[in-house]
Amino acid sequence: MGLKEWLIPQDKQFFDLFDRLAAVVVVASYRLVDLVDDFTDVKSKVDNLERLEHDGDKITHEIYEHLNRTFITPLDPEDISKLASALDDVLDYIEGTAQRMYNYGITDTDAYMVELAKLIQLSVVELEDAVKGIRTMKNPHQIEHRCIEVNRLENLADDILAHAINDLFRTEDPIAIIKQKDVYEYLEIATDKCEDAANVLSDIAIRHS
Repeated sequence: MGLKEWLIPQDKQFFDLFDRLAAVVVVASYRLVDLVDDFTDVKSKVDNLERLEHDGDKITHEIYEHLNRTFITPLDPEDISKLASALDDVLDYIEGTAQRMYNYGITDTDAYMVELAKLIQLSVVELEDAVKGIRTMKNPHQIEHRCIEVNRLENLADDILAHAINDLFRTEDPIAIIKQKDVYEYLEIATDKCEDAANVLSDIAIRHS
């Protein structure tokens, strides 16, 4: 055991909780892609995403509770809080997008929604791998590489959103414009939240490199 490990006990519960939270976010991203790719049985799929969001909330609450009870943490407490919040936000926007689609009575999805959902999915898979990496911090450069990829995907989402809104305003139905624009923006914000999580993970990796 090294001096650092002797001085700072490696509380594995935080890492277990982050692994669980990241896994829920990944599952939710796959459910979102399934929803926009096959827009059938919508209510059941939205309900499933809502249950996943509730599961994520419970895990996030556990992280905060454990943080409040722990005097010495394996990561900076602020990083723990920021990472939990960012991952929970991703889940919130995934579920929020699905709820909007259902509540707005959207009857079909389009290529832009599918592309944005798939970018979210790719991003959270990268985040899950990066989260797993902070447990041992054996390869901080690999964590940074994952985070850079999430940033790249977020930039792609910005471009897709711009094209989607540009095409949308060529239509003549103002109600449809409002509804679809909100869905597009919620999907893009989910990628912003992925980038927020990636930035926290990158900061952690840099401090341990």
